[in-house]
Parts: sequence; C-alpha cells; structure tokens
Amino acid sequence: MKRNIQVLLLLFLGVGLLHISLLTDLYLRYVRPGLRPALIASGVLLIVLGAVSAARDGFPFNRPRTHHGHDHGDGHGHAGGPKVAWLLYVPALTILFLAPPALGSYTASRDDATAPKAPSSGDSLFPALQDTGVVPMSLNDFSARAVWDTSRTLKGHTVRLTGFVTPGRHGTWYVSRLVISCCAADAQVRKVRVHGAAAPPADAWVTVTGTWHPTGKIGTDDASPALDATMVTRVPAPKDPYNDMVVTRPGRPGR
Repeated sequence: MKRNIQVLLLLFLGVGLLHISLLTDLYLRYVRPGLRPALIASGVLLIVLGAVSAARDGFPFNRPRTHHGHDHGDGHGHAGGPKVAWLLYVPALTILFLAPPALGSYTASRDDATAPKAPSSGDSLFPALQDTGVVPMSLNDFSARAVWDTSRTLKGHTVRLTGFVTPGRHGTWYVSRLVISCCAADAQVRKVRVHGAAAPPADAWVTVTGTWHPTGKIGTDDASPALDATMVTRVPAPKDPYNDMVVTRPGRPGR
C-alpha cells in the first residue's frame, strides 16, 4: 500500500502541475509568469517518475507476499503504511480539481502595507504626469509618489487605480494589490485608502478614479497613500493578480 500511495501521489501531482501551468493560467495565482517553464518541466518529471515506478512494480500494483504466498498488506507488515498517509492525496487532488484562489484581502488586512523605497541620492526625480485627462497608475507608482515625492507631482491630477477591496477599521477601506518577487509566499502589500465612497464587498476588483489625498508629512514614513474617490467601478479580476501594471477595462459600477 505504501508504494501505491507514493506512485499515485507522483502521478496526481504531475498532472495537477501540468493542469495549472500548461492547460490554464491558474499558476499565476501562486508564482510569477517566468516560472511557468519550470512548473511544466516539474509536472512532466513527476509523471515520468510515477509511470516508471508503476511499470517497475507492475500494474495493477502488486502487493508484496512472503515466500509462503501470504499477503503482508494488512497495514502492519513491512509494506504497509499508516492510514493517515491517504491524507497526502488532499493537496494533490486540490491542485488538480479545486485550485486555491490567489491571495486577497485576508492577507492584505493582516500585513502592513510596504510603500516603495524612497529614491536614493542621484536618482532622477519623479517624472511629471500628463497634463490632461485621467492618469492610469499602478498602486506601486501612486504609493511611491504619495509618500516620497516632495515635488507633489500628484497634485491637481485625476488618477485611476485598479486593485481588490480590503476592508479596514470603522468602515474604512483600501484598494489593494499584492506584489511578488518569486511566489505568493514573499508577497508584499500595496494599499491605498479610499475616501468619499462606500466600500464594495471584500475581494471585489475595482477601478477607483479620484484625486490624491495628502496624509502625513511627505518624504517621511509618516506619509501614507490615500485617494479622494470620484468614481468606483467593479471590474473583472485579472489573470495575473500580482502584476500591478495590469490595466483592466471598467465594468459595472460598484455598490
């Protein structure tokens, strides 16, 4: 039984990895797009290992017998294994049939937002924004300007930010993104507090249009990014939720 579990786990995990990385875009919920080839290669390798093990052990899997022909697969012999080992199938089958969602408001509400680092000496100043129309911006760029841009290039401009809703305390809420360097395990929170609009449901993806709401002393850690909203629009969730540069088309108004 122990060998059966090992072989089937290899096969299920391999098929699951290929399902989320080769046949769908679900892998983007967990890792950066550049890791797709590695996931595909890992899935193929697991399937090959499982197939080789199955061929070596015979199919259907043969259970070891003693030299007297008696079965040792009663759970207490040398080939047996604890019944709890079957629980190892849970993560394998979850990846295959019910891929967990991307990180969202639960993570964002429990981690402090990390504003982008202040420009070091010798770096160019924040470039000026366009003079007319609404300026689409990433939360990363908006947060950096709101906290560190002492030239206040955000002043007088209407901007558009896209992210998911993170509820705050006492009725406050934030438009948020999670950015990753490698995978969801190293996710960092970017969130901008929204003033002047009722909060849509948690985890709903929205586009917020509005103007910069100065908070704290600019150029210090006391500053925080905030926006006075003039419009909040519900939008579909992007395929790559960790790509802060995604531009999503507006959908129905938020509620």
